[in-house]
Amino acid sequence: MGKVVYLYRSLAYRNAAAEMLRKARKLPRGAERRAARCYAKALRDLAQTEAWLEGRIADDPAPVQRMRAAASR
Repeated sequence: MGKVVYLYRSLAYRNAAAEMLRKARKLPRGAERRAARCYAKALRDLAQTEAWLEGRIADDPAPVQRMRAAASR
């Protein structure tokens, strides 16, 4: 279930970034357009970072369990 929620959240970030870029393209050059593009880039970066974190957590949960076992000794 966690991967499904992650997928929807990641897609939501990507769609929001694409929508913001579309909005920025329609604006005249200036501060508002630049801010919209920065916001879209931040959303895209957030989706990529979250994808990286999800991949890192899903790949190797065993070391955390070994560290907990060693700490309890």
